[in-house]
Amino acid sequence: MKGRENKPHIGIFGRRNNGKSSLINAIVGQEIAIVDSLAGTTTDPVKKSIEIFGIGPVVLIDTAGIDDVGTVGQKRIQKSLEVLKQIDLALLVISNRDYGEPEENLVRQFQEYAIPYLVVNNKCDIAATPVQALPFPVWDVSAKTHEGIDRLIAGMVEAMPPSAYISHSLLGDLIGEGDTVVLVTPIDTEAPEGRLILPQVQMIRDVLDHDAISVVLKEDLLERYLATHEAPKLVITDSQMFSRVAPLVPEEIPLTGFSIVLAHHKGDFAHYLVGTPHLDHLKEGDHVLMLESCTHRTSCDDIGRHKLPSWIQRHTGKQLHFDFVAGLDEIPDIGQYAMVIQCGGCMITHRQLLNRLKPAVERGIPVSNYGMVIAYLNGIFERAVKPFVQ
Repeated sequence: MKGRENKPHIGIFGRRNNGKSSLINAIVGQEIAIVDSLAGTTTDPVKKSIEIFGIGPVVLIDTAGIDDVGTVGQKRIQKSLEVLKQIDLALLVISNRDYGEPEENLVRQFQEYAIPYLVVNNKCDIAATPVQALPFPVWDVSAKTHEGIDRLIAGMVEAMPPSAYISHSLLGDLIGEGDTVVLVTPIDTEAPEGRLILPQVQMIRDVLDHDAISVVLKEDLLERYLATHEAPKLVITDSQMFSRVAPLVPEEIPLTGFSIVLAHHKGDFAHYLVGTPHLDHLKEGDHVLMLESCTHRTSCDDIGRHKLPSWIQRHTGKQLHFDFVAGLDEIPDIGQYAMVIQCGGCMITHRQLLNRLKPAVERGIPVSNYGMVIAYLNGIFERAVKPFVQ
């Protein structure tokens, strides 16, 4: 399952036939999920993009029943559990207040991933009596009559971590009103036809949000601009241009890369700082995992699949083995890797990125980021991260 929506994700979990899909339809107010009286209608996790007032655009993920049976059923359960790495909020759907071992096991995993959750008792309009008294808050709703749905949505808004949907500044306190920021944006074979890549667009918007001045130019015009204009407050470059741009920008002008800004904004920046210098300690035959946040066609100029591996091997003088995992695909045995290198993560949420790296961090495997690795290989690591470590 490939998560590409950079917006809050809400997972819907529960046993078969508890009405998870019906609940989604009730929350959305239209029939977008398939509903059937036959248990197990939902097999694989299914995403639905909706708007929730108070949060904004969100992605609902409908999952298979956590009590599925048989070999195939166990595989469906495992796919449902993989969703935990993607979500910012969970709804655990029960009916008739039937809460037992399957739910307890799931709640333990919510807690392990620090995922806020609501226990939703569906079908309250037909509940048998007496019902089980539960020692925690339960949201009684009916997906059929829509009883309690508005209260549940209000509860979802309250439970959703603000960090999942409130966009914080990329550049923070680095710039202010009237400052000039130079964005060096090469147009090469990897540049999309007729447009800029997402990190570049995000940076332009953030500069505008600060009432600052955005100057966008290609690398071959940078020297002329710096010679004829007042020194900018900050220069941000595509990381691949560090070797060309760094000598042109005076040391007194802060310099960093698009990927490094994203690494600080939504990545595991503290672990990146510690992990990046491990490049000098890689040994002959080590395995390195390259993590991409999205899926795309590759070319001979692809940064993650071709250029970076070549540059790293040239820097270390070692023959290394590189594996590549795109989107939010399952990571193979993480223990086999000497290092993990993550892209900027512009297409996924902060929580998804942190959970992506969590197995490596927990095992003490060094992690880094594309831009920080490139800065290190070019001998300007300290300079490129300095704006964010003062």
